[in-house]
Amino acid sequence: MAKNNFIGKWRILEMSAWDKDYFDEEVPAHIKLEKNLRGNFHFGYVQGQIDGEIGKRSDGEYFEFTFDGSDNGGGDDVSGSGWIKLRDDNHAEGEIKFYLGDDSTFQLKRIKK
Repeated sequence: MAKNNFIGKWRILEMSAWDKDYFDEEVPAHIKLEKNLRGNFHFGYVQGQIDGEIGKRSDGEYFEFTFDGSDNGGGDDVSGSGWIKLRDDNHAEGEIKFYLGDDSTFQLKRIKK
């Protein structure tokens, strides 16, 4: 699989830690990845910048990332890490972990490449 398979805008459909009312509060929740393997995300009151790389694990390739951003709900700066694994061309799953805070798995559907 090439890194280009991860590139594009992804809609967050489901999160284990928060319901749809929260994660779609300000905008339709999403993650956007660019060709340089950087990007951004916005869900609930949290938004941030992503910096990542493609990594290999025993069960395939992953986009592994760190992030830096803000939680406008709490007024705090946030940072952490996460990963995304493709299930097929248009669906992916992953996890986001906040430094000293919450973590959540998520389900994604591709909006556009």
